[in-house]
Amino acid sequence: EVQLQASGGGLVQPGGSLRLSCVASGFTFGSYDMSWVRQAPGKGPEYVSATNSGGGTSYYADSVKGRFTISRDNAKNTAYLQMDSLKPEDTAVYYCNTAGHWGQGTLVTVSS
Repeated sequence: EVQLQASGGGLVQPGGSLRLSCVASGFTFGSYDMSWVRQAPGKGPEYVSATNSGGGTSYYADSVKGRFTISRDNAKNTAYLQMDSLKPEDTAVYYCNTAGHWGQGTLVTVSS
């Protein structure tokens, strides 16, 4: 059974940091590109970041460039999104996506 388990969300003050994790199982994680997508309350989904199967190439939305870092450890079937200098507008549910599958989402709330 294919599973993507996202975690690491929470409440953080502006300027703070969080690291999201996405643990994959049931397929060959290292064979697929993966991405993080977020959806803020009342808004459509936004691609935040993506990386290729080997982790050597990354993409970032302009809104997070310089603040977020995507990485992956294929030996652990896990991808990460390090989020620094968080802003209130980063508040959203964050989903990991790979191999045509979606994780359940993890809520990030940036508020003082």
